[in-house]
Amino acid sequence: MTAEIDTVLDRRRLRRRLTIWRGLAIAALVGVVFALGASTGEWSEIGAKQIARVTITGTITEDRDQLEMLKKIADSDKAAALLVFVNSPGGTTTGGEALFGALRDVAKKKPVVAQFGTVAASAGYIVGLGADHIVTRANTITGSIGVLIQWPEVSQMLDKIGVKFNEIKSGDLKAVPSPFEPLSEEGQKVTKSMIDEGFRWFLGLVEARRGIKPDQIPGLTQGRVFTGREAVQLKLADSIGGEDEAVAWLQSARNVDKGLKVVDWKPSSEASLGLFSSVGSAAASFFNHTYLAQMLGRAPSMAGLGLDGLISVWHPSEN
Repeated sequence: MTAEIDTVLDRRRLRRRLTIWRGLAIAALVGVVFALGASTGEWSEIGAKQIARVTITGTITEDRDQLEMLKKIADSDKAAALLVFVNSPGGTTTGGEALFGALRDVAKKKPVVAQFGTVAASAGYIVGLGADHIVTRANTITGSIGVLIQWPEVSQMLDKIGVKFNEIKSGDLKAVPSPFEPLSEEGQKVTKSMIDEGFRWFLGLVEARRGIKPDQIPGLTQGRVFTGREAVQLKLADSIGGEDEAVAWLQSARNVDKGLKVVDWKPSSEASLGLFSSVGSAAASFFNHTYLAQMLGRAPSMAGLGLDGLISVWHPSEN
């Protein structure tokens, strides 16, 4: 009889322990899901209005997760406005085009303000054009309006070391320009035509969004850069300042409620990596400090090899 009672008591204790552990597991799962949602900005300050902040830094490419995040901000009832922080020398022209379009879609539903950091050039400036208002630091490197395509040409080096590159093409203009042969006159003409068409699109964007005639601004059509002060004087940007000034514009010009918190939104893929993202960042940081990475980073021709298509990017000349 005593043994049976002990067995029943043991079973009850086991059930209680299982219930506790199940509850803890469910609570942990809810916590993880909440943390992931909060890190993307979607659940931050639950039930409260906010100013969504998106950061565009480094090399700009077409990023589907980033574009999806901007769509969520456009549709979010909590996001009263969008603040875009830009600190980028540019990237691919299509990357800037995609972000511009996404920001204009957001602007159809709520105000968008851009704040420029150290540099907002080329495709970085295209992103700024997607905003309703541009705030720039006085010494921000701004502009570099233009399009280019870069490739190394190694045919002479191959000749010297006795290597011959063979290919059969369906047409003379297939895979032109190529690093394995000098650019022909016809190839140069076609490539230049493509560059000119992209440049006209860029200039048209500047004219339409900023209300200026690009050819009336000295150096603009030649791709020069300007300081933030010059950019404001030339109407390439609207005012000098930082995030406080950008938020103040939202409040005064677009009637965004004062006191709203600025909340960071991040692409879902970036937020969901968690610990693995930290490990990856550490590994990338280690590589970026190696001699090889620094050597490649200092060579403009090497830096552009990772970007396909037309490029809108600025880098200081070493000459």
